[in-house]
Amino acid sequence: MPPARAQDFKGTLRRLADRVLDQRRILWGVVVFGVIATSLSVIGPKVLGRATDIVFTGYLSDQFPAGTTKAEVVATLRADGRDQLASLVSSVDLQPGSGIDFTSLSWVLGGVLVLYVLASLLQWFQGRFTTIVVQRTVARLRDDVEAKINRLPLSYFDRTERGEVLSRTTNDIDNIAQSFQQTMSQLLTSLLMVIGTLAMMFVISPLLALVALVTIPLALAITRAVTKRSQPQFVKQWASTGRLNGHIEEVFTGHDVVKVFGRQAEAREEFQARNDAVFDASFKAQFISGVIQPVMMFISNINYVLVAVIGGLRVASGSLSIGDVQAFIQYSRQFTQPLTQLAAMIQVLQSGVASAERVFGLLDEDEERPDEADAPFPDPVRGRVVFEDVSFSYVPDEPLIEHLDLVAEPGQTIAIVGPTGAGKTTLTNLVLRFYDVDAGRITLDGVDIARMDRGPLRRNFGVVLQDTWLFKGTIRDNIAYGADDATEDEIIAASEAAFVDHFVRTLPDGYDTVIEDQGTNVSAGQRQLLTIARAFLADPSILVLDEATSSVDTRTESLVQGAMEQLRAGRTSFVIAHRLSTIRDADHIVVMEDGHIVEQGTHDSLRAAGGAYERLYSAQFAAPAV
Repeated sequence: MPPARAQDFKGTLRRLADRVLDQRRILWGVVVFGVIATSLSVIGPKVLGRATDIVFTGYLSDQFPAGTTKAEVVATLRADGRDQLASLVSSVDLQPGSGIDFTSLSWVLGGVLVLYVLASLLQWFQGRFTTIVVQRTVARLRDDVEAKINRLPLSYFDRTERGEVLSRTTNDIDNIAQSFQQTMSQLLTSLLMVIGTLAMMFVISPLLALVALVTIPLALAITRAVTKRSQPQFVKQWASTGRLNGHIEEVFTGHDVVKVFGRQAEAREEFQARNDAVFDASFKAQFISGVIQPVMMFISNINYVLVAVIGGLRVASGSLSIGDVQAFIQYSRQFTQPLTQLAAMIQVLQSGVASAERVFGLLDEDEERPDEADAPFPDPVRGRVVFEDVSFSYVPDEPLIEHLDLVAEPGQTIAIVGPTGAGKTTLTNLVLRFYDVDAGRITLDGVDIARMDRGPLRRNFGVVLQDTWLFKGTIRDNIAYGADDATEDEIIAASEAAFVDHFVRTLPDGYDTVIEDQGTNVSAGQRQLLTIARAFLADPSILVLDEATSSVDTRTESLVQGAMEQLRAGRTSFVIAHRLSTIRDADHIVVMEDGHIVEQGTHDSLRAAGGAYERLYSAQFAAPAV
């Protein structure tokens, strides 16, 4: 189950910020453009207030006869008992009979236009630089995730759904990119706007500025309360999305099995349950966090009313000009608008941090033990593999292999047989260092493989598994997957040796035929033959064949067995087989039960012993006759 809330919201946010700071130079451009653009935007209302004063003063001047002075007009108004209007007239630059000064008005409006055009242009540059910073940061994050996946041990993928891994590497990273794109530039601009606007408000009227600030503690308290409730829901939203993707990937991959066993209804019910979980978490996250913006708008409107009323009274008393009040009302809107935007961005930021926490959780997983700096490696590789008192378990306190000893001499074919779950495939996993042994050691030509570099070690192995895997691409590319420098003749030779060439040439595009996702456009037997051809072309020092012919027909199997005998010539080979007819000619047969070697020898000697191998052999060949 997902955690009830983010384990470390601040820590995750700090890690994201550290990654962004790697783009310091471009980030400085974002800051500089943001500061200049915001400064110009902040100056705009003050200059526009000057235009309002010009219009108002000109209109007021036109109401009085030309030839009189401002002092005479004020004295006349006071004599008539119109003290409030007299105070208003005394606070403006009255020129009786002059009217509106359109020349000054045009210059002021032109200046405002220039300010806003420059501000918009700088904001465009700021947005462009922000996009560069975000995309580079996310690209590096994707690179780190890709590199991390290659360093993770096989045990991580054994216990984690593939859909969950895909969700973290795609959905969550995309959500981080969108969250940062929406918040980073806007966050800087909003903070600068709040600071600049507040400074201009105090310049115009400290009293009105204090009135506007009254609502800030209330807004912060509401934002904090809502954030505390919505963050756990964002965590659940993305965790539920990962589980839903895991179910979809599983059902789509095994859709044939689902249909064969008539489990469509159950699959739909499971999908519906997980989809409902995503809906529930997403709805709660968006609804709770969505409360912030309307509440902030309500507080903003209250602030607007207070400023308008008190500002009107100040204009009437002559303490402020009407242009200053108009500018202040604009500033009050500019002041509350970024606060509202900040509140809305918290919603987006919470979602991004919840995704980042999941991605960092992947990046923090325990990796394979790093290879030694000067790792020893036998040169050339002869192929002598020795298991010395090896013990291993997938789960602690549940031993699988205990105190196993086995020697594979160079050029020998070692066949490993036994019932399902005996530990046969585990032996090959240990030789390839997909897992490290818990006790004992495995040596290759006398060198402990635990000290070797995994890359060179695995490049000396050719592996054909029962569970075949083909990549989307041409047949030629799939065969040459382990040998990038292979020539066309070498690819065809390997195909002929694995009996692939014949069926490939029957296809419309031959070797250029594109294998669809997971090789669904070729049969299971053909997929296995292609993987055998891949092993032929790789020309490895050691072969691992895990039920390599389980999906081919009997006639083809006999032909491939002959070809594989040629491939095994001079190479150490580990052959895991359930069909004992395929390993009768093996140099050494190992019989495993419950993680232990219970018998070793040749086919004839083991049959003569009448032990576990004879029971397996009889079960395959004698029981059908009975």
